[in-house]
Amino acid sequence: MVDEKGAGVRIPPPVVYIFFMLIGVGLDLVLPLNITVPKLVSFLGIGLTVLGIVTLLYLAKQFKRANTHIEPWKPTSTIMTGGFYAYSRNPIYLIFCTITIGLGLFFSQLWLLLSVLPSCLSIYYIAIKPEEAYLADKFGDEYLSYKKRVRRWL
Repeated sequence: MVDEKGAGVRIPPPVVYIFFMLIGVGLDLVLPLNITVPKLVSFLGIGLTVLGIVTLLYLAKQFKRANTHIEPWKPTSTIMTGGFYAYSRNPIYLIFCTITIGLGLFFSQLWLLLSVLPSCLSIYYIAIKPEEAYLADKFGDEYLSYKKRVRRWL
């Protein structure tokens, strides 16, 4: 298969998460759902955010080492199956969820926390579904075997 376009994902996944986070922040301004988060949980939130960012940078480095693109709109030269990918087929999307949840806890914003739900649903249709079809088409049995062994999220 000659591959020049990748999975055909048109909207960068980080944009989807940021879009829904901004909606969450906006809803909090218009219709605040006040939650009180203990300081320890707030610090846990910033810890989750930092951990998510560090893990994202680590995975970006792993993609570079594997000489394949991290961006789902670019061609993939190999299936990532080791490390975090041995437990989830979409650890980067889980990291975006972790960052969103961490920020929601840190800022005590329930709407921001809830923005994870439409983000995940949207990511499924915008990115995951096209990526799975693309990888199955490009890598065939190798990808289908991986798909049977490893769950989509966790």
